[in-house]
Amino acid sequence: MAKLPLIKAKDLIKFLEELGFKPVRMKGSHVRLKADDGRVTTVPVHGNREIPRGLLRKIIREDLQMELEEFLRRYYEFSGKKT
Repeated sequence: MAKLPLIKAKDLIKFLEELGFKPVRMKGSHVRLKADDGRVTTVPVHGNREIPRGLLRKIIREDLQMELEEFLRRYYEFSGKKT
């Protein structure tokens, strides 16, 4: 299994917007995003810190309903980083 990268919250939000999610509200330090097909997720934005890997894995599996490999492929294409 591929190791998840550390992704800053603001970068994750930009990537999710690229996937079709749109911010619908912000409450405190949490941004709620929703896709046209009804999927929703919440991303905590605590300064310039990274999203913990466990939370990122939960967002990928449950909220985005994507396979880990598909997420990594699309994220690396988006960010221009190498695997």
